[in-house]
Amino acid sequence: MIEQLRKLGLTDGESKVYYALLKKGSSTVGPIVKESGVAYSNIYEILERLINKGIVTYIFKEKTKYFQTTNIENIEIYLAKKQQELDKQKEMLSSIKKEINTISMDIMEEAEIFVGKKSLRSAYEIMLQNTKKKDDFLFFYNTPCELAEQVEEFYLTLGKKFKNSGVNLKGLTFERYRNTKGIKQTPWTKMKYVSFPIPPTMDICREKILIISWKRPMGFLIKSQELADSFKEYFYSIYDKAKH
Repeated sequence: MIEQLRKLGLTDGESKVYYALLKKGSSTVGPIVKESGVAYSNIYEILERLINKGIVTYIFKEKTKYFQTTNIENIEIYLAKKQQELDKQKEMLSSIKKEINTISMDIMEEAEIFVGKKSLRSAYEIMLQNTKKKDDFLFFYNTPCELAEQVEEFYLTLGKKFKNSGVNLKGLTFERYRNTKGIKQTPWTKMKYVSFPIPPTMDICREKILIISWKRPMGFLIKSQELADSFKEYFYSIYDKAKH
C-alpha cells in the first residue's frame, strides 16, 4: 500500500502517515507517529502537507486535535490537480523546445563542448565568471541512479567554489535525493523536490546554460541571453510550486 501511495506522488513520509491514518482512523499525533515510524519532529509538517493536498483533515474533541483521512475521492481530485499542473509544464516545455529549434546559427556558434570531469570543472569556472553576489544560479539535478554517488562527489568538490562566489544556488531534483550527503553538506543551496520528470542536469546563470550528460561525461555550454531567460522562466514555473 505504501509503495502504491508513493507511485501516486506522495513522499515516503506522506505515504506512511496516510497509511497509518487509514489503519488507525481518527487519531491524535502520538499513535500516528508510533504506527507510521516517522520522526516526531517531522509529523506536523507531513500532516500539514497532506491537509493541503485535501486527503487528510482534523477535528477537535475536547480541545484535542484528531487527524483522519478524507473521502477516497479526494485523492482523485488531488491527482487531477497534479495532472493539470503537469499539462501546463508540458506546454511550457514545448514552447521552450520551439524556441531552441529557432535559434539562429550565429547564436549556436557561441557554444562549447566539455568532455571529462576535469573539463567539466572548467565549464563551471566559466559559468561563474563575471557573476556577482546574489546572482541566481539555477539548476536541475537529474542523473542516472547508478551514477549518483560519483556525480555527488564531483559536486561536493565544487561546493566551496560556489559558496565563495556568493551566488544564490537554487535547485530542483527528485525526492529520492532529499537526504543524500550532497544535499546535507551544502546547506547554502535552496533545494526543492518534485515527483515528476524534469530536464537532464542543467545549470543556468546570467546568459549561460550548461547541459550535462553524466554517462560519458560531457557538457554543452551555451551563451545566449534569450535562451537563458526562457529556461529561467521554465525553472521558476516549477520551483515556485515545488516542495521544500
